[in-house]
Amino acid sequence: MYFAALLARTEDGWEASDTELDDVETLSDLTDLAREASDEDTVLLLIEQEDAWFGVVRVDGEEDPRIYVSDAAAAARSSYGEILLTDELLGREPVDDDVADLDSLDLDGTEDGEPDSDTDTADDDDDDGATGEAAVSHSPVGDSQILDDLGVGEKELRALDADDALSSIAEALGAAEVLETVR
Repeated sequence: MYFAALLARTEDGWEASDTELDDVETLSDLTDLAREASDEDTVLLLIEQEDAWFGVVRVDGEEDPRIYVSDAAAAARSSYGEILLTDELLGREPVDDDVADLDSLDLDGTEDGEPDSDTDTADDDDDDGATGEAAVSHSPVGDSQILDDLGVGEKELRALDADDALSSIAEALGAAEVLETVR
């Protein structure tokens, strides 16, 4: 089960709204959604998958979004987490879709992916399941200082458990009540 909320900082404090991510397919869509909430002030998109991972996306005006994900491997198994886990965030080279399509073609002269010799080893089978992407670890990724100026330091952010992280963040921001109203 997922929960996502937008927290927008205004002159009067934090305003919260729950948000549907069903129409969000890219990080750009997510950034646009945050900017619609407030185009000048800080907007935080808080997202969690129950007891598995949480993420924070921070949009400050027209600046590029800043992202923090608590568990990259858990998020990678989630459609919403995949939106946050950009190649840049994971430290990977961007994959050109045209090259990826060519890589998936069977151009070794065999039919239906049959081995071209009897010398294939079990080690080759390990590579067949990979899609060319490096394994993602269960460690946090992104900007761990994303909330430093708002009262949640890097050490505190990394120490949060996925099951109560958003409540803890909101409490530190002074936005616990407004977050609970949309929960």
